[in-house]
Amino acid sequence: MIERVAVIDFETTGITPGREGRATEIGIVMLEGGAIVDRFQSLMNAGVRVPPMIEQLTGISNAMLRSAPTAASVMRDAANFVGRTPLVAHNASFDRKFWDFELAQCGLTRTQEFACTLLLSRRLLPQAPDHKLGTLTRWAGLPATGRAHRALADAEMAANLLLHLGQTVARSCRQPVNHALLCKLQAVTAAKVPQFLQQH
Repeated sequence: MIERVAVIDFETTGITPGREGRATEIGIVMLEGGAIVDRFQSLMNAGVRVPPMIEQLTGISNAMLRSAPTAASVMRDAANFVGRTPLVAHNASFDRKFWDFELAQCGLTRTQEFACTLLLSRRLLPQAPDHKLGTLTRWAGLPATGRAHRALADAEMAANLLLHLGQTVARSCRQPVNHALLCKLQAVTAAKVPQFLQQH
């Protein structure tokens, strides 16, 4: 991956954005030229309580969020940090929902597409034991980045996975691997991946 991409991860209070499901933390990693060149991380207070199960999973407590900046101010800063950079996430359907919802709360709209390292890993690494981020990181021998289920650590794990997937594609593909190519590839069925890569 030569071009600049922004790999994002949210921690949240639920699986669906809305009154009960809000973001509690965001982590963003900027990748360029095959390396992490910048990072953004913040807790965010959306005025909702963190359920005990979620606190146990993430380590993010209600006490921590009381002193955190508002969700709206964090999202404005995050949107400025990302700009128009193409977006990437592991299980992007989840993070895309929260990115769009939290942006909408402060009157902003996403303009770029998401590439998904979960969809891509299912197509490019079918031999992996499963396609959870932690499993793939261990299986592929990628660097450990910190506590799982914290936004910046997970964003860094997804960034390392993206680089691994990019190298996998590059071995079978004649054209440079970029975000647009990955977005096309993730929409191809697994059976048609070899044909897709040969054609490109």
